[in-house]
Amino acid sequence: MPGEGPEQSKAAPAGRGLARVTIRDVAEMAGVSVTTASRALNDTGRMTEATREKVRAAADQLGYRPNSMARGLVSRRSFTLGLLTNDSYGRFTLPIAAGLSSGMVDRGVSVFLCAGEKDAERTRLDLQAMEEKCVDGLIVAGKRIDRGLPIDIPHQRVPVIYVNSACPPGAVGFVPDDIGGARAAVAHLVAVGRQRIAHITGPRQFAATALRAQGWREILEEHELAPFGEALFGEWSEDFGYRTAQTMFDPDGPAERPDGIFCGNDQIARGVIDGLTLLGLRVPDDISVVGFDNWEIFAKATRPPLTTVDMGLFDLGQTAGQAMLDLIDGKPVEPGITRTPCRLVVRESSAPPGHRPL
Repeated sequence: MPGEGPEQSKAAPAGRGLARVTIRDVAEMAGVSVTTASRALNDTGRMTEATREKVRAAADQLGYRPNSMARGLVSRRSFTLGLLTNDSYGRFTLPIAAGLSSGMVDRGVSVFLCAGEKDAERTRLDLQAMEEKCVDGLIVAGKRIDRGLPIDIPHQRVPVIYVNSACPPGAVGFVPDDIGGARAAVAHLVAVGRQRIAHITGPRQFAATALRAQGWREILEEHELAPFGEALFGEWSEDFGYRTAQTMFDPDGPAERPDGIFCGNDQIARGVIDGLTLLGLRVPDDISVVGFDNWEIFAKATRPPLTTVDMGLFDLGQTAGQAMLDLIDGKPVEPGITRTPCRLVVRESSAPPGHRPL
């Protein structure tokens, strides 16, 4: 065809159709031997950087992907990570898995996910399936930082990392910084002029609730503000938020009321806003509300849209993935729990007193 150069004809030779691109095709396009092409793509061997870059460019143009079975035979690796979780709904694990996978794709590593609940036998079978796949590393993810899988993980021949899950002594774990996230939420309420700030949160036995309540108290103390009453513990539900708001703002109740509420999760916050609205109170005009989680299905659909704390689960997955690669490569990784940053997402449910959203 007019304008078709020799490079294009190599990239799509006649009759190839959907046949797999091989290392020989890469070597041919780059004008080097198969051995040189292989070494360039594996960052081994002695050659000029120009040659290495030429091979990489040819591989990118052809869409070359190394054969994982062949790579495994050479390196004695499966180029697969296992992700084992008790979060069958996926609320927390799916964003973590997305971050983990995004960090692995450039390394040619895939993620094998098994999700269960409280079934110990099911978890044992999932673990056995991962062993049969000869995964290079195992990541245990959960839906709360103080609880793990329904079985203890036996000693593994591969590295194990815990993410948003209970982490055994001496192991490597990553969790969101609940205290830091709560501090950011309450500092924002103070910054928009709220001084009587209440805290409505989930069950008392969750470690995350204690940490978020601690962040709430710390920021108020730093600004020389008294907490508006004690933290109110209950369910992680809209219904609990709704009922608590109805009680807190009962017309026959105390005359003094909060002008800001920090909620332990987005479901509670949405319920609080519904309860306030039914009482004729305006958010954020009369009272500002901030949630925690940035669960967008709740946060964006709330009216007004909810200011909340994003736990950074995608980044959490990426960070854990990089640590896993370091462990697989024999690099040192500090044991213990690392708390990764959360960030505040400001929407329309928080503003200075008297503010009316457009």
